[in-house]
Amino acid sequence: MGKIALRNVSKSFGATTIIPNIDLDIEDGEFVVFVGPSGCGKSTLLRLIAGLEDTSGGTISIDGRDVTDEAPGKRKLAMVFQSYALYPHMTVGKNIAFPLKMAGEDKATIDKKVADAARVLNLTNYLERRPGQLSGGQRQRVAIGRAIVRQPSAFLFDEPLSNLDAALRGTMRLEISELHNQLKTTMIYVTHDQVEAMTMADKIVVLNAGNIEQVGSPLDLYRSPKNLFVAGFIGSPKMNLIDGPSAARHGAATIGIRPEHLKIASSAGEWKGKVGVAEHLGADTFLHVHTDEVGTINVRADGEIGVRHGDIVYLTPDQAKLHRFDAAGTAM
Repeated sequence: MGKIALRNVSKSFGATTIIPNIDLDIEDGEFVVFVGPSGCGKSTLLRLIAGLEDTSGGTISIDGRDVTDEAPGKRKLAMVFQSYALYPHMTVGKNIAFPLKMAGEDKATIDKKVADAARVLNLTNYLERRPGQLSGGQRQRVAIGRAIVRQPSAFLFDEPLSNLDAALRGTMRLEISELHNQLKTTMIYVTHDQVEAMTMADKIVVLNAGNIEQVGSPLDLYRSPKNLFVAGFIGSPKMNLIDGPSAARHGAATIGIRPEHLKIASSAGEWKGKVGVAEHLGADTFLHVHTDEVGTINVRADGEIGVRHGDIVYLTPDQAKLHRFDAAGTAM
């Protein structure tokens, strides 16, 4: 079991409040991602759940048991950090086995758990190697293996892929998602990368200045952002946010339209503009269109579109996909 509940949880450092007041439920077996910009409190919130930071107020419970004042080792949680924190003089097998050895497990049990974890993580052929002989992705898998053998109620990941290059991050995203499908264990994952959040999560928690802006599935947040912050943060490329007379014509203080929900034409449309940078990515082309009325609009078009720098184009938003926000920035 790995159900985690936070009630009125807050965290302050002296006079500085990092987490004002949070209520959150994480269900058993869920893959939950905390996402937000740097300094939003996501890592602090994870450390509060782990017990690595003391709460300033509120309660944290795991499977109905109040653990607010319990030491980290008693919470039956396993944390995987950005740094691998492996012992360089130990083999992969001994690194994975280390927490079991410290817990006093017998050798037969340790060997079985290490072998099982190595099989799940495709590390069986590397058990006799040392960390220095491994790639970054392999070292991260060893760190995850060390967490797996503890058979925790939940895994806590604190930006575990940020030290890897882009290609390897993509591969590791898939591996961690597949691991979750195999283990069915609750996972909480912290990242500033909303692409990681969208591709991995069952449920995303969007944080801003220590507050939860919205909780929902990736598609919920993509289709129905509750406010301007979520609208501007979730989605790649970012949603176009437009105010002034153009928004007023649509009955809102601000309107939002995603780059993929704009129609592009050569003769007529709502906004006239000149094509600036065109980023050709194969299947997609990202256009930066400069308009006099609403500034630069980003457009996601078909990769084969015959538009070049300097061309005059006309853009029209898909009315069914238009987002409207009031003067307070709340979705209408």
